Amino acid sequence: MRKLIEFACAGETLLGTLDEGPGTTGLLIVSGGNEIRIGAHRGMVLLAQRIAEAGHPVFRYDRRGIGDSTGENHGFESTSEDIAAATAAFRVETGVTRIVGYGNCDAATALAFFHGRARIDALLLANPWVIERTDDLPPAAAIRARYAERVRDPKEWLRLLRGGVNISKLASGLLKASRKRPQQSGGLPGRLATALADSHVPTTILLAKGDNTAIAFADAFAGPAFAAVRNKISVSLCDSASHSFASPSDKDWLFEQVSAAL
Repeated sequence: MRKLIEFACAGETLLGTLDEGPGTTGLLIVSGGNEIRIGAHRGMVLLAQRIAEAGHPVFRYDRRGIGDSTGENHGFESTSEDIAAATAAFRVETGVTRIVGYGNCDAATALAFFHGRARIDALLLANPWVIERTDDLPPAAAIRARYAERVRDPKEWLRLLRGGVNISKLASGLLKASRKRPQQSGGLPGRLATALADSHVPTTILLAKGDNTAIAFADAFAGPAFAAVRNKISVSLCDSASHSFASPSDKDWLFEQVSAAL
């Protein structure tokens, strides 16, 4: 059965969807970006249905200012209260004794930051957001990966010789790609590394290998800021460029990862 649940958060009213299941371990889905709880391509609906059919209750919700929930949307870094309120409502409605939190993109980063207050028991963090925007170009690590792929493709060289490449854009991309990985511990990557180091719950990182956000995270994860957490966190790779794991094979892979965590 699927039902809608209203619950309070900091004086506002949030709306969530519960897919019921008999298990005592449940899945909390936190939406990324400004997406409503349905998810891109209805991905979160389909995942919730499939997990519930396998016996585990699933709760997903709209944070303040998104979708059916009241209040103002101040971005993922303001969602500590939302995550805690949703987790509490999930426990009250189902009686679950263990909760696995799943989030994609900045929802993954938010879960890493705020799972402690919500007493979430395990984390599945897909394509965590570590990008601090300075321009409209993709992250430097993603540019390097794309250029490395294109250099090996004779068709790309032919396109360059025929004038099919924007030289100005190419120059900007090469300049950004040449920048070294930041070494400082500050900034969003450093804060995420600190949050993961301070965490005491089992954590798995899920990455779509060809996705720009995943590539940026993988580059940061290989740097010194994450040295202290690399051997305490599992990383699982999906051979896909889809940020939202949109293809049928991607969905099967994601279902397997979530099932294993549950």
